[in-house]
Amino acid sequence: MSRRLRWYFDYLSPYAYLASTQLPALAARHGLEVEANPVLFAAMLASTGSRGPAEVPARRAYMVHDITRLARALGVPIAPPATHPFNPLAALRVTWAVPAKERWRLIEALYRATWVDARRVDDAQVVAAVASECGFDGEALLARAASDEVKTRLREVTDAVIGQGAFGVPTMTVDDQLFWGVDSLPLLERYLADHQALDAAELARWRAIVPSAVRRTKA
Repeated sequence: MSRRLRWYFDYLSPYAYLASTQLPALAARHGLEVEANPVLFAAMLASTGSRGPAEVPARRAYMVHDITRLARALGVPIAPPATHPFNPLAALRVTWAVPAKERWRLIEALYRATWVDARRVDDAQVVAAVASECGFDGEALLARAASDEVKTRLREVTDAVIGQGAFGVPTMTVDDQLFWGVDSLPLLERYLADHQALDAAELARWRAIVPSAVRRTKA
């Protein structure tokens, strides 16, 4: 059975955008293609009771510096989006409405629209326009994106990767290994190069640790 490198992303995440600029070349170096899977980051957060970095003031302030530094290090453009956080549902569903073999072209266009050109991809008509600009029938995609089939696909894939242990984006999986974050790409590449999984016995010792204190939360 051929290996698959699966990538799970949401247009809401600047880190997923940065990963999108690196993954195709990384995968090609190892004779793989990227299977791109839009997911709902908000559902991932809800599954763990977490908040996104943009929802925590100190993390939001740091994120601005972090993504700017990362983009500069990677040599890719980035600019403030029109609004953030925003509702990515229209963009995610339209992406699922495109056949897998043609999907990457739309993904690149929507990421550029969001994180370079500051276009409102939370607006379905803007999403349709971006799709049309890169060679698709934007209005036809909008109609398909409204179908139960596409809506269900987005929910099912999100739930499935949460079930595999994913809690954020970007998440990459290959074999039975999960990698999270743009900063894990070097570790992903190392794994693809040597196929060496972590030692199961060592991981079991880490998982056996139990807490001796629990942080109190305010009532």
